[in-house]
Amino acid sequence: MNKILTRVATISASVVAMGMVPLAGTSFAASCSGAGCDNQGPRATGCETASVSTERTIDNNSRKAELRWSAGCSAAWVRVTNNSSNSLYNSYGYIEKYDSAGKLIRSLSIRIPDTKGGSDWSNMLGGASYYYRVCVSFVGNEYPLKCSSKF
Repeated sequence: MNKILTRVATISASVVAMGMVPLAGTSFAASCSGAGCDNQGPRATGCETASVSTERTIDNNSRKAELRWSAGCSAAWVRVTNNSSNSLYNSYGYIEKYDSAGKLIRSLSIRIPDTKGGSDWSNMLGGASYYYRVCVSFVGNEYPLKCSSKF
């Protein structure tokens, strides 16, 4: 009888444990939405894969900034890429959030990597009733600030 109970307990524990392991390719719901995504990472929250599109792209001296929008999270972020072999200039990508009256609500920045082909992204700003734009600036004003139109 003890043998049977031990086997049943072992099988039951195995079934429970297997139910806790996510299956490959299984998606999960994003952990934030709208303004609740402010200053959170798109990858950590699951927003990076929640119906994402590139809404605006600008280039400033071979430094690219993309306005990425997650419809699943109602949030945006800037993805930056250095397409220049010249690493002499420190540059930054920005995402800006505006209200309907055109007032700047909040801005987040990310340093653009120095190496050619290097890429990174900022945390997010969220809310479907806001407007967003991305910019690229250089420390020391070697090149003028360049921004996208608002989305």
